Amino acid sequence: MFSIMSGEKRTGMEDEHIRRHHMHEVKANQCSSSLVKHIKAPVHLVWSLVRRFDQPQRYKPFVSRCVVQGDLEIGSVREVNVKSGLPATTSTERLEFLDDEEHIFSMRIVGGDHRLKNYMSTVTVHPEVIDGRPGTLVIESFVVDVPEGNTKDETCFFVEALIKCNLKSLADVSERLAVQDRVEPLNRD
Repeated sequence: MFSIMSGEKRTGMEDEHIRRHHMHEVKANQCSSSLVKHIKAPVHLVWSLVRRFDQPQRYKPFVSRCVVQGDLEIGSVREVNVKSGLPATTSTERLEFLDDEEHIFSMRIVGGDHRLKNYMSTVTVHPEVIDGRPGTLVIESFVVDVPEGNTKDETCFFVEALIKCNLKSLADVSERLAVQDRVEPLNRD
């Protein structure tokens, strides 16, 4: 289930997490939004995928390759190759924040052959219970410049579509891993 935080009804807990971690300073020529995804997998599994700045292709379907320059730490830069079908082939991104205790990840796009200028994204991962099992609430927010020739609505729609696709893929991969964790291996003696 997705919620886009512009006008849709959301829970008090979602509101609280957004207030704490997803409030971006939005300038006149920018747009911003927050999206929510509920995933039927425990938070440790989901976080193990989200936190891997060096391996976004593990769940982001538009990433074909990623190379990190130097050690993996705040300020690290990655060069991402984008699969065909998008209006870009490369993106250069910097790790802005990574908190393994609070499950907060933030990155900024610093270059590439695309139109996403001054793009910054924050992802937070929160434990919840879904259908009586451990689940995860994922919130991803962004702020980005509106490119010349586009409207705020067009820009937000495009970025939200990419994030929705990434969050759906994150859910698919996480839920598949969760099922594998729950299946006991057969003892074949």
